[in-house]
Amino acid sequence: MTDHSAWKKNLPTALLVLADGTVIEGTGLGATGTVEAEICFNTALTGYQEILTDPSYAGQVVTFTFPHIGNIGVNDEDIEGLDAGAGSGAVGAIFKAGITEPSNYRAAAHLDTWLKARGIVAMCGIDTRALTVWIRENGMPNAVLAHSPTGEFDIGALKDSAAQWHGLEGLDLAKSATTERSAAWSQKPWVWNEGNGEHVPGDGDIHIVAIDFGVKRNILRLFSGLGCRVTVLPATASAEEVLAQKPDGIFLSNGPGDPAATGRYAVPTIKALLTSGIPIFGICLGHQILALALGATTVKMHQGHHGANHPVKDHTTGKVEIVSMNHGFAVDGATLPDGVTETHVSLFDGSNCGLRLDGRPVFSVQHHPEASPGPQDSHYLFRRFINFIRERRGEAALAE
Repeated sequence: MTDHSAWKKNLPTALLVLADGTVIEGTGLGATGTVEAEICFNTALTGYQEILTDPSYAGQVVTFTFPHIGNIGVNDEDIEGLDAGAGSGAVGAIFKAGITEPSNYRAAAHLDTWLKARGIVAMCGIDTRALTVWIRENGMPNAVLAHSPTGEFDIGALKDSAAQWHGLEGLDLAKSATTERSAAWSQKPWVWNEGNGEHVPGDGDIHIVAIDFGVKRNILRLFSGLGCRVTVLPATASAEEVLAQKPDGIFLSNGPGDPAATGRYAVPTIKALLTSGIPIFGICLGHQILALALGATTVKMHQGHHGANHPVKDHTTGKVEIVSMNHGFAVDGATLPDGVTETHVSLFDGSNCGLRLDGRPVFSVQHHPEASPGPQDSHYLFRRFINFIRERRGEAALAE
């Protein structure tokens, strides 16, 4: 039975306590309990389920700037993490308004029920625009998000916890987001009124080996949709284990945490793979770790990039794409060494969003080309990668 005593006493059932001691009161949703996390904001108007299940959000609470969340409910098809179970993705969520009742033919459950099942602590009833402005001015804070249906909190303990939490710098979260063993992937992109088909492997298929730092399903779907056979390997896979799969191409996936921390074991592997001559493509964390392997450095961002309305310019084509972003660390473009060219740049702040190794079939981007805010402005990057492979195999190129 639900405890309504807090409602009767008009007590807040959720608190957001920032590291500086600021306490924000609201109404609890989702799972009960307390989570320590970094608070970021996302400006996307749609895709809340994909956002909350993106492994790149591990260790973070997402503040949604769009005020109405929940209208399409949730389903099993829009989960992005390779592991469909609880524990993959954001640990918390903040909404302005209470969760909207689902009104969509694909809805299989109510968002609040789903949040509870996945252990995601949430709150609503706060001024999310004010919180967003605070983050823009002060940076992404360490904080504690607590939900107690009774309205009982130890505020002193919550303040201490928020102030003492170590934050994301120096954390390797890819090991907790990655698959535990080698796995084949065959599901293709979702098609309206048909769902996801399966790619049937055949002789002559291009074989992609994806190193999983926290990969999103739709990335793998796009490879399958291009007729590729896909094998997913753990983040800790050695160069020998990758090459033993006899890949035609190597993909470095997105993922959570500090790239410098994950790079302690991933960079030596990538350096070894670079000597193989096999085409390599990286996205998000994969982009950052590739940059580290090539001699560049990464930095913690002030507020990060989280949204589906980010303009990025591709210097290769001269075109501007509207892309999906989700990262709190970035490659320092000024540290790219000779022989490495910056290919993409954010038109919001000029930060690096892509690179290529000159004269080699090796490139990466910071944004998420598998997402569709453009709606498909960046899908050409997958075909560009496949064309590097086809060229190496002596085959005709696909049209980008």
